[in-house]
Amino acid sequence: MKNQNKYSIGLAVIAMLLATSSCEGFLDKMPDNRTELDNSEKVLQLLVSAYPSGTYMQITELMSDNVADNGPLYMTFNKSVEESYKWQDFTDNQQDTPQYIWNEYYKAIAAANHALEYLNNSEEETEDELASRGEALVCRAYSHFILVNVFCKAYNSQTSSVDLGIPYVEKPEKIVSGQYARGTVAEVYEKINRDIEEGLPLIDDTKYKSSVIKYHFNQKAAYAFAARFNLYYGNYEKAIKYATKAIGENPAKVLRDQVQYKSIAAAKDCGIAYVKSELACNLLLMPATSMWNYNHWRSQYSRYAMNTAKLQTTYWSLGPWVAPDYLYQALKIYGNDQVSYYPKLYGFIEYTDVISGIGYLNIVNTVFTTDETLLCRAEAYIHMKDYSNATKDLSYWYDSHTLPGVKALTEDRIDSYYETADQAVRPELHPMFEIEPGKQLNFMYCLLHFRRIETVHEGLRWFDIKRFGIEIEHNIAGQANDILTKDDPRRALQLPADVIGAGMQPNPR
Repeated sequence: MKNQNKYSIGLAVIAMLLATSSCEGFLDKMPDNRTELDNSEKVLQLLVSAYPSGTYMQITELMSDNVADNGPLYMTFNKSVEESYKWQDFTDNQQDTPQYIWNEYYKAIAAANHALEYLNNSEEETEDELASRGEALVCRAYSHFILVNVFCKAYNSQTSSVDLGIPYVEKPEKIVSGQYARGTVAEVYEKINRDIEEGLPLIDDTKYKSSVIKYHFNQKAAYAFAARFNLYYGNYEKAIKYATKAIGENPAKVLRDQVQYKSIAAAKDCGIAYVKSELACNLLLMPATSMWNYNHWRSQYSRYAMNTAKLQTTYWSLGPWVAPDYLYQALKIYGNDQVSYYPKLYGFIEYTDVISGIGYLNIVNTVFTTDETLLCRAEAYIHMKDYSNATKDLSYWYDSHTLPGVKALTEDRIDSYYETADQAVRPELHPMFEIEPGKQLNFMYCLLHFRRIETVHEGLRWFDIKRFGIEIEHNIAGQANDILTKDDPRRALQLPADVIGAGMQPNPR
């Protein structure tokens, strides 16, 4: 039975802020003239607001098994950090909280819907307007995709027709608050799929200058999103097709060049280099107002952060490369013996008062990369038991992330190594799909190991924990460890308090 609860999202028709789209200047903003949306150029400008200015990364990374409680001698910079780590319901609505994510992603959806409304009323769409339609549809799909994966259970073909979803908003609000049905996870996925399929063929890279295109859903970024979505949806052939469009048949030349970071001494410089728009590996960059840069870059002082034990399950883990110092990332760890970090994110200050030095911390997030998309394709091949192609893709990643001289990765080596590997890279899985014991399971362990390393600090590990039903344990200083079982309802983040207060059914606890 469909859930018919309705509630107020609480989105007003607001004046959005438009950010210029360059790594150096994305904080410069200009007002959006929404009241006079009357030509295709203004639609193009409006679509800058169709990208959320908040991020889930801090919450989902802290909820994952990549961090630990380092004890009361270390600092907790804000309450939301502790609440994320302890899988608690949140008590404020500042940045990096469920309320902030909810608001920012629905604001982005509102901008996409206003653009689509104008385009729907256009008598005859020009080529530019068709391209804007494609971008708006893909943006709308992306924001709903993040919301459903953060606030709901992972997609499951057996249960998603009854699992609580989030509202799929398809029209711009013209009143202060509208009423929406929550629906089901299956319904949300169906609508995401519809928007992707309609929007993908319309994406046109010629709309934007090369200096800003990585801040928009260009063709490769849109295909990378379609690949990840279809992987989560269980459409493995489509995931392979779209991933190939994003990275090519032979992606070796477009993967991240890990060697470049060896000669960069300062963590700040590494972080800036990591998010450069000219890098082929960075497909979509998204600025966001977030403290995650502060909380993870200052992790050498943080109570809840990556520590040596967690490094030994990620960057310093044993693997087919044998010794951990054969991984390029293992050579670029900053911090001390207790808490450490890898410099992926660099914070930019958006000053509200330059003289007083007051402002907001912002980050640039590599939302889609060739390396992560490659691993999406590898997983799809594993689901289809195409171990030859899976080995090729896993080898591309392996070769680009390890120092010269490591033993080659082969099909037999993947199977044999992960058959007897350390339990840290062989957690018990309770997936939303079938995995055969033996070779398929061993390949999946390899995939999960590589992707965990690839996405540290980015929050994506949490979605694998949900999709694969991985049970994890968080240590709590002075208390018994807290175990998140495969059926623990805390795997779906609780909805914001004001949304529940407006009448929406909360996630069970």
